[in-house]
Amino acid sequence: MRRSARVILFAVATAIFLFGSPLLIGHPSFGLAVLLAQEGWRAEYESVCAKTDVAMTLTVEELKGLIARCDKLKPQIEKEEESTSKVYLRRLKMCSDLYKYILESKESK
Repeated sequence: MRRSARVILFAVATAIFLFGSPLLIGHPSFGLAVLLAQEGWRAEYESVCAKTDVAMTLTVEELKGLIARCDKLKPQIEKEEESTSKVYLRRLKMCSDLYKYILESKESK
């Protein structure tokens, strides 16, 4: 096989791997849009729940901000398929409940 043919084959295989086959996902831009939307809420989820280990050191304002971000994230996760939604909503609730508990304990002092 000539070098140029191998390069083209590699480029096509890489594009199918990265963006999915249009034959399998239907409209390719729709599949990509769904993937990007999922990555958006997952990145936000990771960012919000990443502070649970240092939650006791956060200020009241920071805790309120994290709780608000959890509330804002919930509807985005609810749009996912049932199994994904169920897992991530449960995890998000645990993060949010921890932040609320620590906020209540700080405000009661």
